Amino acid sequence: MTFENSLQFAQSLDEKDTLKTYRNQFHIPKINGKDCIYFTGNSLGLQPKSTRQFVEEELLDWEELGVEGHFHAKKRPWFHYHKFSKEALASIVGAKPIEVVSMNSLTTNLHLMMVSFYRPSENKFKIIMEAGAFPSDQYAVESQVRFHGFDPTEAIIEVKPREGEATLRTEDIVTAIDKNAESIALVLFSGVQYYTGQFFDLKSITKAGHKAGAKVGFDLAHAVGNVPVNLDNSGADFAAWCSYKYLNSGPGGVSGIYVNERHANNPDLPRFAGWWGHNEEERFKMEKGFIPMEGADGWQQSNVNVLSSAAHMASLQVFKEAGIDKLRVKSLQLTGFLEYLIKSDLQDSVQILTPENTEERGCQLSLVVKKDGKKAFDTLTKEGVIADWREPEVIRVAPVPLYNTFEDVYNFYSIMKKVLIG
Repeated sequence: MTFENSLQFAQSLDEKDTLKTYRNQFHIPKINGKDCIYFTGNSLGLQPKSTRQFVEEELLDWEELGVEGHFHAKKRPWFHYHKFSKEALASIVGAKPIEVVSMNSLTTNLHLMMVSFYRPSENKFKIIMEAGAFPSDQYAVESQVRFHGFDPTEAIIEVKPREGEATLRTEDIVTAIDKNAESIALVLFSGVQYYTGQFFDLKSITKAGHKAGAKVGFDLAHAVGNVPVNLDNSGADFAAWCSYKYLNSGPGGVSGIYVNERHANNPDLPRFAGWWGHNEEERFKMEKGFIPMEGADGWQQSNVNVLSSAAHMASLQVFKEAGIDKLRVKSLQLTGFLEYLIKSDLQDSVQILTPENTEERGCQLSLVVKKDGKKAFDTLTKEGVIADWREPEVIRVAPVPLYNTFEDVYNFYSIMKKVLIG
C-alpha cells in the first residue's frame, strides 16, 4: 500500500476498512471526556461490550440454579465449559480442537508443559531460549532447571542478537540449536518477543529443534490473537498463552494450551494430573487411577473458572466473526502506516526496534526516543495516549485491528511530532 501523510488519507482508509464496525463492539476509555488513543492491547486488551452479558448470564445461572448450573445452566453448562472455546481457539492458533484447551494461568501452564516436555538426562539437559525473554519465562525455566538438579548458568542457553542489532536472525537461532544439538532437551521461545515485537519463525525453530532431538514449545502471550501462528503447520510440540492481551478476555483472564495431536494419547508422557483432566465418563466415580482425557484436555487440573471463561467466550465470539487472517491484513496496514509516518519526519528522533520485514512483526512497534524517552512517554500519556513503557528505553505501541483506526495512528503521530519537535 502507498501511504500519504495526512489526516484525510487516514480517514479515507478508515472509510474503506471492512473491519471498521468492530470498534463499536468495544468500550474505548476516555481521557478528559474524549476517546483516548489506546495503543496498549499488547498489555491488556479492551473490553468487548458483550462481555457484561456473557458474565451476567453465568451469574444468573449461579443465582437461580446453584450447583445445578454444572449440568443445567441455560446456555453453557459449567461441566462442559472448557469445550465451548475450542473451535474458536483452534481457528486462532491454527490447530485442531482436540489440541487446545483454555485453563489456568500462563506461567502455571508453562510449568505443566515443561513437566511433560522437559525431560532432561545427564547429557541432554539444556534449554535454548531467546535472551531477554519475559521475566516470568526466565523464572519458570530457571526453577525447572533447578528442580531437575542442574545449574541454570550451565543449563540455559540464551540466543542474543548480533552486536549492533536489536532483533534476532532466524539463521542465528538455528545455528545455536545445531551447535548445541547433543546437549539440548528443550527449545522454548516466545512467539512474539515482548520487548522488540519480533515475530519469530516458529516453523524453522521447530524444525531445527526436532532435528537436534529436542522438544519445542512456544510462549504465545504476545502472539495469540495478534498473528497467525499456525501451530500445526509449525510442528511444535506444545504452546501456552494468556488471553488478556490481544484476546481481550479481561485482567488475569484464563490461559490456554496447545498440545500437538501426536502426544494426545501417549501413556509414557508424565504430567501433573488433576481431577478435571481425568476421563469425564468416570470422573464422578471418585476412584484412584488417573485416566487422562484425550488431547489437551488431559492436562487440565481443576474445574473451569466460569466467570473468567465467560469473558473469554465473549471475545472469542468477536474473533470468530472477524477472522484472524482478515485481522492480520489490517494489522500490517496499521503498523505500516505508523512506520511510514515516523520515518517521514521523526527518524532523527525515533528509532523503530521492531523488524521492517512485515512477516517478522505483529501489531506492536517498539519505539526508542533517542532523547528523554521516559519524559516523552509521560507527555504522550497526558495528551491522551495510552501506550506502554518498558525499561530501559522502549515505548511499545500496538494499534490493534479490532478497535484501533488509521485516524488513531495519524493522531498518535501528530501528538508525538508535537512532543518531540514542536
